[in-house]
Amino acid sequence: MRDYYFIGIKGTGMAALACMLHDLGHFVSGSDLENHYFTEEGLRDRGIPIYDFDEANIKDNTFVIIGNAFLENFPEVEAARKNPTCTCARYHEFVGEFIKPYHTIAVSGSHGKTTTTGLLASALKTEKNTGWLIGDGSGHIQADTEYFCLEADEFRRHFLAYHPEYAIITNVDIDHVDYFKNKEDYRSAYESFSTQVSKGIVICGEDAEARNLKLSENVPHYWYGLKETDDIYAANVVEGNRDMEFDVYFQGNLFGHFKLPFVGHHLLLNSLGVIGIGILEGLSPSSLETGLSQFEGVKRRFVIEEIGEDVYIDDYAHHPTEVRVTIETARLRYPDRKLVAIFKPHRASRVLYFADDFAKALQKADAVYLCDFTSIDDAQDGVDIDITYLQEKIPGSVILSEDEEGAKKLAQEKPCVYLFMSSKDIYWLAELVKKQENVG
Repeated sequence: MRDYYFIGIKGTGMAALACMLHDLGHFVSGSDLENHYFTEEGLRDRGIPIYDFDEANIKDNTFVIIGNAFLENFPEVEAARKNPTCTCARYHEFVGEFIKPYHTIAVSGSHGKTTTTGLLASALKTEKNTGWLIGDGSGHIQADTEYFCLEADEFRRHFLAYHPEYAIITNVDIDHVDYFKNKEDYRSAYESFSTQVSKGIVICGEDAEARNLKLSENVPHYWYGLKETDDIYAANVVEGNRDMEFDVYFQGNLFGHFKLPFVGHHLLLNSLGVIGIGILEGLSPSSLETGLSQFEGVKRRFVIEEIGEDVYIDDYAHHPTEVRVTIETARLRYPDRKLVAIFKPHRASRVLYFADDFAKALQKADAVYLCDFTSIDDAQDGVDIDITYLQEKIPGSVILSEDEEGAKKLAQEKPCVYLFMSSKDIYWLAELVKKQENVG
């Protein structure tokens, strides 16, 4: 057993990993900001100590795991690196070693990887001893775990620390523009990643950028989508506002019929990717349907709360494609309701690069409210803009303060469907809205 200390323990992957190491019997502690984050519940439940940042927290003979938001000049990072008795690793470096004993399936892609990893874990655990590490702060591990579902983030090419047996690639829609130079550079990361997969790659055929990838010739790859030319495709699709059903074909042969209790084209595609892995691992259609149907969602991905005439949806959307999909799915689920979008961006460089795309996506809602940057790394890229840069591109949009006054403004939209969208935790603002009298 070892002592582990996490710098930035409330981070999504960090919190999950910390809980998993605790469950394996290690002593775990860490530091973070005092602000409440949705990821800390599991840490609190386990009694894992969480300290304020202080370089004095770094003790001798500790394995220090460093969150990716913290640069090398951060005081705790410096203290850990300088202590000769400490072992240090960045989050992705540690995970790369941690997963080596397992049959690992990594899920990568610009969007959808968290939900797809959750779907994959739900599907596999019906027949396999399965663990998982998901970017919503969820993780699970046991002594007898054999299969492992991993969300593999392309951020700064961190997924190159992983060597999985299988990989799912949901899309290759450029992101992290503070680091990647252009679409070609972004694709090159996935191309390098493909060389590290040993058994097979299941990849979305609907994504144009994915089709441009020069994948490793040493590993089989299987396209999934809705075309008969795809290796894994859905036919006879029937979508309602509460469920969907479809037939799945694998390499031209009918594999099975599926009826699943969720909606949205993106979830159809994500399910196909998971079914593809199931086919390759020999799972039956009935087992996969049962596992997928038991999927309860992941944290902060289209989480719905219905209160009277109002609906509150919390989603992690922080890229224009994700914003568009979130609004479109809400429109499908609630076709006759007013949609009110509340968006808090992450990283000024992302807003600068995608401003027109964000504006186009957000305008699919009936009303748009924007919150300003507040994250520790929003300005790390040297981009000097504020939220007005985006507001000026969206006629009628309103800049919203994250306080009681902001909540009062939102309450004036009732009755409606509220869409809280951000990779930062803004859903607490919904709690303030709920307390306001219905003034609509």
